[in-house]
Amino acid sequence: MWDKPQLLMWFANLLTALALLLLFYALLFLTVHSPLFPIKRIKVDGDLVHVTREQLQYVIKHELTGTFFTLDLDKTRQAFEKLPWVRQVTVRRHWPDRVEVRVEEHKAVARWGSVALLNSYGERFDAASNDQLPILEGPEGTEKVMIDGFAELHKTLQPLGKKATHVWLSERRAWRFELDHQLIIEVGRDEPVARTARFVTAYPNSLALLKQPFEYVDLRYPNGFAVRLPEYKPVESKPVVKPAVPAKPAVAKPA
Repeated sequence: MWDKPQLLMWFANLLTALALLLLFYALLFLTVHSPLFPIKRIKVDGDLVHVTREQLQYVIKHELTGTFFTLDLDKTRQAFEKLPWVRQVTVRRHWPDRVEVRVEEHKAVARWGSVALLNSYGERFDAASNDQLPILEGPEGTEKVMIDGFAELHKTLQPLGKKATHVWLSERRAWRFELDHQLIIEVGRDEPVARTARFVTAYPNSLALLKQPFEYVDLRYPNGFAVRLPEYKPVESKPVVKPAVPAKPAVAKPA
């Protein structure tokens, strides 16, 4: 090997390249971790209603660590998304010392039973709310189906000026809902929107004219619906008495 100058030259060049590479890595490491590149500004943007300034400041103080180059964007995003009302977060660096955080809040449209809230995407999230929200109950995994169905139901009921305050979906995918906390309406599985639309059309000239309260309507009929009237008492009809027919006098026959 020692009597081969070309091979020695190649080996020397290789060692020089490795030394330069290590030097470059060391300089890069020192630059990236240098306190000369701190994060000086953090801008949080978004249409925030429920997320408080105190919550944001807590995350910034305890979760955002590192310099402009070493800040873990994924970890930072996850830290903000742990806040109860936060749905989605994007984090970006802006040279030379700024980080921009954009927060999207959940918009609660219903309650999922008594355990969670649902947003407009049919996603469950845990948060506290004092708003008067409709309640949806159904099998696990049907949140998106129920949110979409509730939106259709809300649109269909608009001509009546009434709202569904509680909606159920059974294991057999049969629908039922409560109207203005008063009236239970059984819809069933087949054509729930069409059945509800027929009910809305018929309501002003039928149920709205009743003088007595009603609490249950069954739409599971092809050409109409049934109504339960708790105070309904059928009128007893009096028996018809026919006048007695006078007996004819007996006529004696001649012997």
